[in-house]
Amino acid sequence: MSDFRQPRAPVRRRLGGVMDEDSRYEAVRSRDARFDGAFFFAVATTGIYCRPSCPAVTPKRRNVRFFTTAAAAQGSGFRACRRCRPDAVPGSADWNVRADVVGRAMRLIGDGVVDREGVAGLATRLGYSARQVQRQLTAELGAGPVALARAQRAHTARVLLQTTGLPVTEIAFASGFASVRQFNDTIRAVYAATPSALRAAAPAGGRPSRRTPTPSAGIPLRLAHRGPYQAGPVFDLLAQEAVTGVEEVGGSPGRRTYRRTLRLPYGTGIVAVDERPGAPRAGTGGGWLDARLHLTDLRDLTTSVQRLRRLFDLDADPYAVDDRLGADPRLAPLVAARPGLRSPGTADPEELAVRALVGRTEAERLVQRYGKALDAPCGSLTHLFPEPAVLAEAEPDGPLGALTAALADGAVRLDPGADRDEAQRALLALPGLDARTAAVVRTRALGDPDVAPPGADLSDSWRPWRSYALQHLRTAGELENR
Repeated sequence: MSDFRQPRAPVRRRLGGVMDEDSRYEAVRSRDARFDGAFFFAVATTGIYCRPSCPAVTPKRRNVRFFTTAAAAQGSGFRACRRCRPDAVPGSADWNVRADVVGRAMRLIGDGVVDREGVAGLATRLGYSARQVQRQLTAELGAGPVALARAQRAHTARVLLQTTGLPVTEIAFASGFASVRQFNDTIRAVYAATPSALRAAAPAGGRPSRRTPTPSAGIPLRLAHRGPYQAGPVFDLLAQEAVTGVEEVGGSPGRRTYRRTLRLPYGTGIVAVDERPGAPRAGTGGGWLDARLHLTDLRDLTTSVQRLRRLFDLDADPYAVDDRLGADPRLAPLVAARPGLRSPGTADPEELAVRALVGRTEAERLVQRYGKALDAPCGSLTHLFPEPAVLAEAEPDGPLGALTAALADGAVRLDPGADRDEAQRALLALPGLDARTAAVVRTRALGDPDVAPPGADLSDSWRPWRSYALQHLRTAGELENR
């Protein structure tokens, strides 16, 4: 039998479902890009790990090992394939869907919490001991929080090496490494190359100029997504909601650009994301949104990318969503008309909560009166949205004061690792905050894919994707767009 991959029937099991190793191997044999990011495979004879859609020769089954995360493959001594770049795949949809400690931990690690606060900080946010978090992540994912954060740092470093002309030493610390030696050792282990060699291997179109030592023009990024992506409805919603001074959407439909300011752990940022996705290669099963980031501190790169991915719902599993919703007679024509419709999130959960409560016009007043002005305004982007503590002190009365005070003192937590049920209970306990607003916050700020707002006529058969069903109904004009 030839080792070259032959066309095969699509694997029936969808992303997010339980797959045995035989099903995974069939996905590898058929180069099924639907599973990129859902698992990784490694080849014992070459020491390399890949994404399922890697175009290389199919390895023999006896030589293949499977891993849930890239970090687990790296921890077992495998290095990333230079051909398929498995570190660049969309994240697993499981981490955004799941509400358990593993899902919450993965969202926090993606936001850079381990780099900023260590494993102890991660455990505190989750309400577990560091030992419990280590044990649960290792048992399910094959890697602990340190290894998972290390894999993420390596990916950030590769992006900076191949898209900017920054000195290698600056990239090491900007990526979150504690020392240049640790940085060099990790790059060699993950990519089987020195940082300089990795930079030299960048695609010609993205190779940084030696005469451009800083990313003054911004860091260009391709934000990968799985499957089809309906960019139009997402940009329609962002344009409808845009708060002057913080956001803007310009251009004609189909070629719009969304721009906004970002408050980040180490500094500030301005991001631009284009509506028209880059054209994927045939058979990749996905595409990307082109983006450009301007950061005052490059240590915020990983965090800002993850927040953009949540805003645009780029780690979603459109195959699982469309399969479930497309089987319903009411939704089937809507799904057929807009395959891959997303449920947008937010780049700043606390900002979203305030905006959901007060509305766009009042949010614009708050920005102009209390927002922090950028040191270097960029066109119409002039401010950061005011922090909850600032608003709580400036306008302490009424529902706004109650919400911002609760956000400022931690009584309401909306960070990526927040428990969704606890957050909703805390929101509903606040005076003046109704169930409808809490549902918006749960959907957008907490990324819950299965929210049913009060009064909405939603079928239980649509679970666990009722948030996506609502997006279909709203986009089709059958429900109020809130």
